[in-house]
Amino acid sequence: MVATLLLTSQDISDLASPKEYVDAVRSGYQQHGNGAPLVPRTSLFNKDPPGKLTGYTAILPKDGVMGGYLYSAGFTSQDAWFVTTIFDAKTGEPLAILDGASFNPHKTGAVGALGIEILARKDASSLAVIGSGPQAKGQIRAAITVRQFDKIYVYSSTKRNRELFAKELTEELDISIKPVSSSKLAISNADVVVTATNSSIPVFDGHNISDGTHITAVGQYHPRKRELDEHIVQRSLYIPDLRSRVFTDAGSFLAAFNMGLVDETHIHAELSEVVNEILPGRTTNSEITIFDSGGTAIETISSAYMLYQKALQAGLGTTLQIEPSSTAMK
Repeated sequence: MVATLLLTSQDISDLASPKEYVDAVRSGYQQHGNGAPLVPRTSLFNKDPPGKLTGYTAILPKDGVMGGYLYSAGFTSQDAWFVTTIFDAKTGEPLAILDGASFNPHKTGAVGALGIEILARKDASSLAVIGSGPQAKGQIRAAITVRQFDKIYVYSSTKRNRELFAKELTEELDISIKPVSSSKLAISNADVVVTATNSSIPVFDGHNISDGTHITAVGQYHPRKRELDEHIVQRSLYIPDLRSRVFTDAGSFLAAFNMGLVDETHIHAELSEVVNEILPGRTTNSEITIFDSGGTAIETISSAYMLYQKALQAGLGTTLQIEPSSTAMK
């Protein structure tokens, strides 16, 4: 028997700070840059009832951990369910099973912040966020750990949502967040722009982005998800989390590619190559940089392992007894 820790949403919701997530995700991408293997996201689709099952896996040799992220969405419940399982990379024994939904905005925010850390100008002081859901909150919480922003603007299409979002995070983070009435106003003076939506059409006009801006795009995980227009993709130094997923589900890049505005050589580097300084990121203050954050197992497994370690120290979770095949298969 192996004692495997079950960590619920309640166990882990406030267990780690945004900075701890960023540190864990940075380490994960450093390991990937040094050869840590992963399998990109794959999905199986069901027609009746409509839904999908999605999974991805990774091994982090330095941490001695491996694992996978599995989630279902749609079907008759019209909801989503996320489960993360991590294993000891030496023994293969299951270490923990985590509610993957509760820390999703935190780990996604952390990889978004990592993109800002390595690609935004050092003097970046203003941030615009498009979106007002949990993912947008996660992006701001993490972003302020890597840059000091004097001005933060938020836009979403529903006035009440953006105002409540700004009020809540202003109180939580003790920083001033201003809701604005259009995406154009949000990005007009922003050094860093974060898009955290599920939009299938561009959420701002790329012509309105100033030279030197960094963009982190979170909602580019499906061929029909397209937060950014073809103009800004063409103008940018384009860096995805993984090269291998760009022609599968990076919606904005695919749109520009299909219009003949970019080709495969426009993929400057992937995130781990810049993190490990294998390839350069920004080289001038006038470049526009895009980090296309579609989602990988790296941020998920590195975050899950960090939470597992903290849960052990805090005595949290419920122990499950899992039997190995050598004794269970009779």
